[in-house]
Amino acid sequence: MAVPDAGMLENSVHVFPVRVYFEDTDSGGIVYYANYLRYAERARTEMLRCIGYPHAKMMSEDGLVFAVRRCEVDYMKPAHLDDALEIYSGSVEIEAASLWIEQTIRREGDEIARLQVRLACVGDAGKPKRLPSELRDVLLPLLAVNNSKQ
Repeated sequence: MAVPDAGMLENSVHVFPVRVYFEDTDSGGIVYYANYLRYAERARTEMLRCIGYPHAKMMSEDGLVFAVRRCEVDYMKPAHLDDALEIYSGSVEIEAASLWIEQTIRREGDEIARLQVRLACVGDAGKPKRLPSELRDVLLPLLAVNNSKQ
């Protein structure tokens, strides 16, 4: 059985490919705005897998999950049915119990959406918990100070 593509690290940024399917679009073949959030979520999930700290490990070994605390999206251009998109995730800023991540969605190098996402690290009872030191360590290559303009 084939394993889905987890993307790749490229110049301190994780790049994740996505194809726009019919189910992602409205009747005019344009991607429904909320689906950009789904693409970004998949990209963050695969970014964690790619750096060696998948959500499943965070849940089973640390009893922690990420919850989106804040999300800002700027939509510049629409994506369409069958477009090949890439989600760039990087410019990470780490705080004690949360992190900020910048994500851009591009089509053929052209930026079509930009997201600023704050993820809170929470434990079983939904209370904030510090990011595990191992997770902090594997996030270092994606820190904002390491990134030049994407």
